[in-house]
Amino acid sequence: MESCFTGYVSMWVWECEIGCGSELKTEDCRLRTFYMTAEHLETGIWGEKQAERFLKRKKYRIVGRRVRVGNRDEFDLIARDSKTLVFVEVKTKGSESFGRPISAVDGKKKHVLSRGAVRYLKKLKRKPEFFRFDVVEVVGKIGDKDPVIRHIENAFTLDTCYSVPY
Repeated sequence: MESCFTGYVSMWVWECEIGCGSELKTEDCRLRTFYMTAEHLETGIWGEKQAERFLKRKKYRIVGRRVRVGNRDEFDLIARDSKTLVFVEVKTKGSESFGRPISAVDGKKKHVLSRGAVRYLKKLKRKPEFFRFDVVEVVGKIGDKDPVIRHIENAFTLDTCYSVPY
C-alpha cells in the first residue's frame, strides 16, 4: 500500500460569534474547514525558533515552548523576564506587503490568550509577582539569515472578561 502526502493539513473548526458573558447557542456557530500547507506550518515553527533565540539574547529565560493549557489554548512561548512571567505570541510573515504581523492579534486572539493565561496562572504553585503579554513579530522566510524581528513588550492587557486568579 502506497501513501501520498499532498502537503495540506485540513482542520475543521467550530467558529462561533460570541462575546463576553454571552450564552453559547449552536445557531451562533458554523463548521469551517481550514487548509494549511505544510510550508505554512514550517514557517510558523521557524518564526518561533527565531523569536526564542532573540529573547534569549535579551536575557529572557524560556519556561516553555508551544505550551498547551486545556484542550483549546496554546502559547507559542512562555518566558521569564526577571520577576515577570511573559506570555509570548509569535507572528511570522514572509513580508509586510499586507500589514504588520501584529495586526493578526485581534480582539478574539487577545481574548483566547487571556483565557489561557488565567488557566495557566491558576495551575501554578508559585504565583508570579507580575505577568504580561508580549508579541514578537518575525518578518522573513525560512533560510533568511537576518529576518526582521520586533519585540512588542506589554502588547496588550488581560481581557476585561477575566481577572487575575489570585
